[in-house]
This record gives sequence, C-alpha cells and structure tokens, in this order.
Amino acid sequence: MYSKINSASIIGIDAFNVEIETHLDNQLPAFSVVGLPDSAVKESRERVTAAIKNSNFVFPNKKITVNLAPADVRKEGSGFDLPIALGILAASGNFDYVKSNDVMAMGELSLEGMLRPIHGALSIALEAREKGFSKLLMPEENAGEAAMVKGIMVIPVNSLRQAVEFLNDEIDIEPHFTDIHKYFENDDIEHYLDMKDVKGQEIVKRAMEVSAAGGHNLLMIGPPGSGKTMLAKRITTILPPLTLEESLETTKIHSVTGFLTNDTPLVKLRPFRSPHHTISDAALVGGGMNRIKPGEISLAHHGVLFLDELPEFARNVLEVLRQPLEDKKIVISRTKTSVEYPANFMMLCSMNPCPCGNFGDPTKQCSCTPQKIQNYLSKISGPLLDRIDLHVEVPAVKYQELSSKREGENSKSIRSRVIKAREIQLKRFQGSFSFKNADMSSQEIKEYCDLDNSSQELLKLAMSRLGLSARAYDRILKVARTIADLSNSEKISTSHISEAIQYRSLDREYWK
Repeated sequence: MYSKINSASIIGIDAFNVEIETHLDNQLPAFSVVGLPDSAVKESRERVTAAIKNSNFVFPNKKITVNLAPADVRKEGSGFDLPIALGILAASGNFDYVKSNDVMAMGELSLEGMLRPIHGALSIALEAREKGFSKLLMPEENAGEAAMVKGIMVIPVNSLRQAVEFLNDEIDIEPHFTDIHKYFENDDIEHYLDMKDVKGQEIVKRAMEVSAAGGHNLLMIGPPGSGKTMLAKRITTILPPLTLEESLETTKIHSVTGFLTNDTPLVKLRPFRSPHHTISDAALVGGGMNRIKPGEISLAHHGVLFLDELPEFARNVLEVLRQPLEDKKIVISRTKTSVEYPANFMMLCSMNPCPCGNFGDPTKQCSCTPQKIQNYLSKISGPLLDRIDLHVEVPAVKYQELSSKREGENSKSIRSRVIKAREIQLKRFQGSFSFKNADMSSQEIKEYCDLDNSSQELLKLAMSRLGLSARAYDRILKVARTIADLSNSEKISTSHISEAIQYRSLDREYWK
C-alpha cells in the first residue's frame, strides 16, 4: 500500500518541493520517517499518530515507512505533520491520493487533529505555483499570507478531518482571496513620531533627507543628549512606502522567521531594526547551529538597521558588515549547506566622539587622553567607514533652540520630497536590479553621474586633500546624484558635488 502527497520545505527564504512517500507493510507495527528529517520532523510521528486517532480515523496497525524526497536534503520544521498524516490515510484507503496530485499540503497538527500555523507560507505558495500545483492546503492562519500569490487556489483548513473531507469531495471550501492592492491604497501612514519634534539640527535633518532619498548609509557623531537617537527613530517617518516588489521580498524574510501576524499578512512599513551592542556576529548577519536563520541585516531588508553607540559593538561584529554593505546580500556557508539571504538595508549609526563624549565640544572639557580617544575611534575600521556614505556632526543643542516654540519642518513635508526623488530613481533604474541611487553599479555610476569640468576639478581637489579612497569617490558621486534628484536636476552640478563632499569630510577630522 503506497501513497504520495506533495509538500515543501524552506532553505533560506525560498521553498522547494518535497514528495511525501508512504508505504504500509504487513509487518510488526512501526513508524519511521527517513529522508534527512530534523528533530521537529521526527517528532511528528507522535503528533500524527494522536491526530489521526483523535480525528476518528483508524490508525493502521502496520509497519509505516515515510520517505521525504529528495532524501539528500535536510528537512526542517513542523509543517510536514499534515502531509504525513494525509499520506498514511491515503495509503490505508481513506481517499485516493491520485486525486491530490495537483495539491500541495502544509500544516502543523495538534494532538486533537487541529491545524496550527507554520512559517514561510508565502515562499511555499510561490513554489507551489512555480511547480504547477493548482491548490494549496494551508492552516487558516496562513491563508491570507499565502493568498498574496496569484495563480493558485489557497484552501484554508482548520483540521485533519476537514482536509480529508475536502480531498474526498465531501465538502467544498471556498479558496481564500486577498486583495493585495488594498494594502497599498493609502500611502499616507500615520506615525506617532515626527521630525518637527526635534529642535534645531537643521544640517543633520538635511543629511537624513538625502540619506532617505537615496538609501545611503549615515553616521552621526555628537555628544550625549544632542538628539542622535531621537533623530534616528524618526528616519522611518520620512522614508517612502515600500513598492509591491520590495514588500513581497521583505515579507518572505519575515515569514520564514515567524514574525508575521494574522492581521498583517504583508509587510507594508519599512523595517526598523535596532539591535543592542552586545549582539553576536551570527545574530547580526544570520546563522545558527542546526538551522540557518536570517540575521538583523536581513530582517532590515529594504529598511533601516540602526546601530546606536557604534564603537561599543565588538570589532568582529562590525567587520562582518563590510561584505553585505557592498554586495546587498549575505551568503552563510556551513559544512553541509550554503544559504543566501538578501540584505539591502540602509545603515544608520550614531556614536560619541570619545568615551566621555565631550571631545570637540567648545563648552565642556574632555577628560579623555589622546590615547583613549584614539583607541575608542579605532574600533571603527577605515574600510567600514568608507562604506558609510554620509558622516555628519550632531552638535549639542543651544538653549535658544530648545526653548523656542517654533516648530521645525514636519516629516510629511520632507517625505513628499523624498518620494519624488525615489520616483525619479525608480524610473531611471527600470529594468535593472537597482531600486535607488545607493544600489548603483559601477556601470550605472558612469552612465548617470556624468560631471562637467568644474565639478571634476572640485572632486579632484577633495580627493587629493582629504585622501579619500576610490570607494569614497563612488559614494560621493552617488550622494551627489541623490542631491541632484532632490532638486529635480537632470545634471549633477558643482553645488551638488560640494554638498556631497561636505558629508565625507567629517571622518578625516576625527580619524587623522
């Protein structure tokens, strides 16, 4: 007695088809699962046995062998409970498994036979559509997320009994429908934070506007209490809304990590991740002993990664950021597998100029020795600093600005300019892999960052005097392109280059 049920497993953020083959033999009762199952899959034997019995089905008193094909790839998670149970019931004659050849099934079973949600529903739905399946059996809690994929019928089921009755054509279940466009109808998102709450710091706000418009990395240096963290928390209020393509990519990552809720099957807001400085390198970029999971840089994909008090992070943690910042992805390799996660994020950092925080402050005396300051600043390497597009000083706010009742420009106004600049970039990079100016390749820099003679002379002078690297040269051109987009200028002028250079000079003042 044999049956085959189709299912799927997750590697990274993508799914692959898994065939659940079940064989019943007239030997001493036993239940074995083969095909490189992890602990959660092995434990499914107990859950499946109890679920079948508590769903008023007869559990076969035979030797049961379940094979998860392909057998040379490790299978993880509890989502195989439902297809394994269906395979056993089909092999014992409860329904004809041939009728389910165009069906993919996933779901975790409780001991009473009810279905519980799983991770990675969106990726599984995409794989089911790609492999040509017409129906996808899913727990009701995952149906909204899976139904984001068009071209496949998502059948929400709440129990093993209901799934069998559906496959036996005893009941009809209406496919779940999700109107993906309704999540993008209202772009005017209400935020409880606003840039107008920040007193003064107009230069920093301008730098943040440029950073948001082009997706550039930003470093803020200033004494304690100058408003660095306050400004950083408001960066999402001026970022443009996610495009549908960006939203789907981000949702896949949050889906496989289990961060999605029933009410939010699609990520609409740009992620803002702010890990503590005690974070490990594996937690930051991704990894794990048994299962490789995405790290903070992938959870911040198409959003912001905020590193507060940058020098307090361990040196090895900061250094692992260098490659992802350049490649916009992270490849995690282990002995038996290699997983690639997307990591196209905007890095926002803040730090004090010295351990006591008063170095360079004209009103306060710095108590740090030159050696202490050098040791503190040397925690951030030159190569990592080169990958940060804008460096801006955040001075202490004066009393007159703090006591002033005049409100600064609100986030909505700044955001409108950022959105217009992003629209120019989306049109410019249509058909390429770039979403924004920060993503530009070397070839795109040559094509879209053409300079006149005066701008070239200015940039040449800055390169020689500040001793900037070739990478810094590219960063200046990218930032200048964004400044030009904000001013709705097709050509990069001397003023745009001058402002972009201004945002690169700060590191040389402190890192000499």
